[in-house]
Amino acid sequence: MATHPLETLVVHPGALGDVLQAVPALRALAALGHRLTFAGQPRLGELLEGLGVVPASVSFDSFGFEALFVDDSPPAPLRSRLTRFRRAVSWFGSRDACYRRRLAALVPECVVASPAPDPLSPCTVWQHLIETLASWRVTDPADVRPLPVPESWRDAARARLAAAGSDPARAFLLAHPGAGARWKQSPVPAFVRAMGSMASEAELAVVVHQGPADRAAADALAAGLDEPPIRLVEPSLPELAGTLTLAAAYLGSDSGVSHLAASVGTPSVILYPPETLRQWAPWSPSARPASVRAEGEPS
Repeated sequence: MATHPLETLVVHPGALGDVLQAVPALRALAALGHRLTFAGQPRLGELLEGLGVVPASVSFDSFGFEALFVDDSPPAPLRSRLTRFRRAVSWFGSRDACYRRRLAALVPECVVASPAPDPLSPCTVWQHLIETLASWRVTDPADVRPLPVPESWRDAARARLAAAGSDPARAFLLAHPGAGARWKQSPVPAFVRAMGSMASEAELAVVVHQGPADRAAADALAAGLDEPPIRLVEPSLPELAGTLTLAAAYLGSDSGVSHLAASVGTPSVILYPPETLRQWAPWSPSARPASVRAEGEPS
């Protein structure tokens, strides 16, 4: 039995940017008294807990949701896990009638919806996620305050920056040229122009973030610069969040890192392909989205 009258399971196995687009919806639920447990990637659950978005998280992969896609009786462990919750919102499995039916049989009140709006919808992703909760009277204006980053994460970021060779006395621009798909990466000439303009206007040092799949993008950006930049290579998500709060400005392509920069309130410019700008614009007012054509010119 649930120990809280609005014990609510939130199922979202998406990547970093997808999950951060859900923050206004999660905040709206919390404001209505829901006690949220996030089921998704463990590192993203830890991030949401650390940023104060949810009080608890569980691993999506180990929860056992796959059993809901067949008509057999669900295993006792899964039944026990699910019956703890009064409500569940699943931004996963919306196209499968069996999943929807089996989840509703175990949790008294369910919302199962797509994690993104229809391509023809005028809604952004984060607005769509709020709208999926309309049956629970989630109608309040979105909470778009920056997410508060723990000071311990900022301390860890300072240590990583110092180890990378960054001067702690100089303000810096954090640049992230990578993206989850190559076609989402801003063309190098456009990125170099935007970065040069942002850095020179405020006399900022340049730090390039390089994630596990970003080596080629970071190398291409470095080749277009007059001087080799400082590289922040594969920090943990808490270290990255802390670094973003220390940065004077941020420049990135359409990526999860860019959504994290926007979410923690870093003044940001995010360069989108025209195909993704309308729906994937961030919820944070600290971010300025811009569309860039494949040839590198603003559209």
